Amino acid sequence: MRDTPETPEVRVPRLVGLMAVDARRAAETHGVLLAAPDRPDLRRVVVEYVVRQFPPPGAEVPRGAAVTVWFDFADGEGGGGTGVREPRGPVPPGGGRRRELDEPGVPYAPLLGTR
Repeated sequence: MRDTPETPEVRVPRLVGLMAVDARRAAETHGVLLAAPDRPDLRRVVVEYVVRQFPPPGAEVPRGAAVTVWFDFADGEGGGGTGVREPRGPVPPGGGRRRELDEPGVPYAPLLGTR
């Protein structure tokens, strides 16, 4: 499908990996709008990179539809480069259900003194 001003549906471009300024340009060229829930001042975002988008690249959407993108700073740009993550605690000890089971190869423990 070729995106021309007459086509009512357009394909979503791949925006992941692009800088904000390039993502805006690509979206405009393909006939879609950008929305960024984590950046209310989207027009002022320049050096951040798109790390996620919805709908995915190649999806057909109506011309003028919004493509939601999420940003992160490039390495060394002062934003941390990793985004928000949950803290990682220590790994819980083993056990649980595995501890309740008998060792493999021993289907049951014979009872001594019964017969």
